Amino acid sequence: MLFKGKVWKFGRDIDTDAIIPARYLNTSDPDELARHVMEDADKDFPKKVKRGDIIVAAENFGCGSSREHAPIAIKAAGVSAVVAKSFARIFYRNAFNIGLPIFESSKAADGIKEGDVVEIDADKGLIKNTTTQEEFKAQPIPPFMQELITEGGLIEWTKKKMSA
Repeated sequence: MLFKGKVWKFGRDIDTDAIIPARYLNTSDPDELARHVMEDADKDFPKKVKRGDIIVAAENFGCGSSREHAPIAIKAAGVSAVVAKSFARIFYRNAFNIGLPIFESSKAADGIKEGDVVEIDADKGLIKNTTTQEEFKAQPIPPFMQELITEGGLIEWTKKKMSA
């Protein structure tokens, strides 16, 4: 499983309210959530982000409330993956439940700059900055979690298993 895209960089402690502000939680429509993703961290982000782009952040990405709206908004905006030094545990689980690939790597988070292009090999846990040719290691995504991503999340994976 490979992901390649332009990097958008964020700092530490990006909470779920910065990812999708509470004022937009009156909807669960992914397209509507995508129109407001990360706007409290970067007001222009929803206009700038393109399908396939990658978010890179510092520590504790996705902290705060346990809302699933946060990874849904990121995925619906077209972000292909998130790399961070660390993730809040509930965000980590919610991301895989909705099929958003995430990778923990302190060195990648420090060594990648906004605007760089990175390629991520989920099988090997390899993050390559194709702009600088630097390579970083992350935990590979286990096969079962890759299935969740491929199927679009836990609900779609379950539907497929039940119909088989």
